Amino acid sequence: MSVTEQEWQDEQQRVDRVVDEIGTRIESLQETVGATREDIVDIRKHFWDDVTVSFEDVDDVIETIASMRQQAEVLSERERRHTHASNQLKKLIRLEQSPYFGRIDFKDDSESTSDRIYLGIATLLNEAEDEFLVYDWRAPVSSLYYDYPPGPAHYETPGGTVAGELELKRQYMIREGHIRSLFDTGVTIGDELLQEVLGKQADHQMKSIVATIQREQNQMIRNTQARLLVVQGAAGSGKTSAALQRVAYLLYRFREVLSANQIVLFSPNTMFNSYVSTVLPELGEENMQQTTFVDYLEHRLGRMFDLEDPLTQMEYSLTAMQEPGYEARIAGIQYKATTEFMEVLERYLSNLGHEGLLFKNIKFRGEVIYSADQLREQFYSFQGSLPLPNRMKLLADWLLQQLEVRAEEELTKEWVEEEIQLLDTESYLQAYRSLRKKKKFTQNSFDDYQREEEKLAFMVVQERFKKIRARVRRLLFLDLPGIYRQLFERPLENAPQHWAEICAQTIDRLDRAELAYEDATPYLFMKERIEGFQTNTSIRHVFVDEAQDYSAFQFAFLKRLFPRAKMTVLGDFNQAIYVHAAGSTGFTAVSALYPPEETEAFILTRSYRSTRPIVEFTRRMIPGGERIEPFNREGLPPTVTHVADHEDLHAHILDRIRSLQAAGHQNIAVICKTAAESRVASEALNGTIPVRLIGQETASFENGTVVIPAYLAKGVEFDAVILYNGSADVYGRESERRLFYTACTRAMHELHVYYTGEMSPFLQQAL
Repeated sequence: MSVTEQEWQDEQQRVDRVVDEIGTRIESLQETVGATREDIVDIRKHFWDDVTVSFEDVDDVIETIASMRQQAEVLSERERRHTHASNQLKKLIRLEQSPYFGRIDFKDDSESTSDRIYLGIATLLNEAEDEFLVYDWRAPVSSLYYDYPPGPAHYETPGGTVAGELELKRQYMIREGHIRSLFDTGVTIGDELLQEVLGKQADHQMKSIVATIQREQNQMIRNTQARLLVVQGAAGSGKTSAALQRVAYLLYRFREVLSANQIVLFSPNTMFNSYVSTVLPELGEENMQQTTFVDYLEHRLGRMFDLEDPLTQMEYSLTAMQEPGYEARIAGIQYKATTEFMEVLERYLSNLGHEGLLFKNIKFRGEVIYSADQLREQFYSFQGSLPLPNRMKLLADWLLQQLEVRAEEELTKEWVEEEIQLLDTESYLQAYRSLRKKKKFTQNSFDDYQREEEKLAFMVVQERFKKIRARVRRLLFLDLPGIYRQLFERPLENAPQHWAEICAQTIDRLDRAELAYEDATPYLFMKERIEGFQTNTSIRHVFVDEAQDYSAFQFAFLKRLFPRAKMTVLGDFNQAIYVHAAGSTGFTAVSALYPPEETEAFILTRSYRSTRPIVEFTRRMIPGGERIEPFNREGLPPTVTHVADHEDLHAHILDRIRSLQAAGHQNIAVICKTAAESRVASEALNGTIPVRLIGQETASFENGTVVIPAYLAKGVEFDAVILYNGSADVYGRESERRLFYTACTRAMHELHVYYTGEMSPFLQQAL
């Protein structure tokens, strides 16, 4: 619907008024922030000047403590005020450039007049006139903007449902305080706004664009009921963006009881963490905790094993087809990812309650003081109905008592006297001070010397036993690698194909203190079930991005790890590129974690990242691709070019990079299949054009031309993508279809595919 010139002028006048108000507040807040900062510096500088310090008697000590506490509270109050004012200032600076992006006129059924509601990234209240100049996009009433066309509408509030009539829905593009575009719209967020946003170049950081949230995304963002929220979304459907806006919404909606450190996001890799790191700060919220599942595994198991990461496993699956044992390794990866294998582990653990636990000898000064057999006998002497962790705690307590007795016996041993002679002066002084404190010294008597010797002997023995006690408290007397190894030395009913070879491969790695990625979660699960689960009850929301990369076993483990958390999982099974996901078509295993009444699923079929020609090209590569809806954004059709050989390939790619750069594209990706292929491409190109090679160790995402393996590009977007070699030799197996699709769907504006020899069958389907 068109907007008259007078309406445009009226709207600009309102923008001017709001920007002026924001400017006034910024000046005031800058003064407040500056003054508070000076107060903090002054208090810290003169902290002890204003504290009465005296330790003469009890009353003086109490007064000193009270004085210190009072001064600390003053400092803490100033710091809180400074933090609050600084956060407010940051929000206002963002609002000053673009104070709002939408307006709705809503008439409540119980009211005679309608309210004009302007939406932005933060609330702005004119307290003098008790008027909301801008409503936060997360406020309950703001949902009307995303969910309804003009007409009957309603929204939910903590106090109940508010029904009425949505009379107007207007969108703005405001830049530097000036309205660049203004239009009224219907049911969805207008194409004009999306066109403007999506037509921009890709950035090295994901942007938060709350103005473009679609109705189906909004429903997912504002869902507070489901214990498990499952989002299956096509490539470029805005899954990750909506997930981060959901975090911002939850922090706003439950701001009295929820903080950012109670939310954790599991992302696909460290580089992706860098890519999404600015979204929440853009919305005025602190970043939640971000990690990767492999980082968690490394944290828990890295000191015990040389732990394989999933990208190394991926490289193996893509490059080692001709190596002996390949089929067995692939079968093992797939089997160990299942809940069926978890059930095998559970039965094994149940048997360990009766027999089969393995322990290590406990040694002191090279001598076995408690043998593995003694520990096993003592463990199985405890009541068999008790859970394994409870009995393990009883064993540790028993051992600590035994060590106390043993330490007492060691006090008079000859080795103790020898070590006393080697002590330094500080150790002697420590013993002397300790005895003086206990008032056990008299006047240079023989008893004084004897007590000093006893004290020194006690110190020596306690120091030597300290490490043993620490190991006992950490249950390091358990032979966990041996216990896991033992599982693969026993026959298995209904064993999968290649089981004998799977067992041999697993045992071989364990004997070298290595742990394959497919064994890491099962091993940690077994460890937790024996020692006691290290659950995290402080986390209230867990977000899992690229959920198709996780196995059913891993999801079951995450549920146990965060027992009080709600879970939001987002993914696209058309991009399920890991071996364990072969043949998977949906989130059935994830959905089974919680009862149906606690689970809600969303399907996002519309793709916004790529132009219509690119989406229409890529969706033909996958089964069911016709369900993916392209956003109506025109662009150049993808190109497919046959080249003679690798030398010709590199020449064509260099020419293409130059032309893309000349066209103004800042983020260009040459996407290869593997890390090995990426190194070859990078070496060939770097002599002529500077390119950045992205590897699994790359910590941040930056603008420029990059060479990157397809599995690392997942979740990221680029202005233009050059697919390095789409030949049948490289992408010929059915198991590589999803990897090929994932690589091609990274492109926003241009996609160019090259190949040598015969064309990939997936490419043939796309043409």
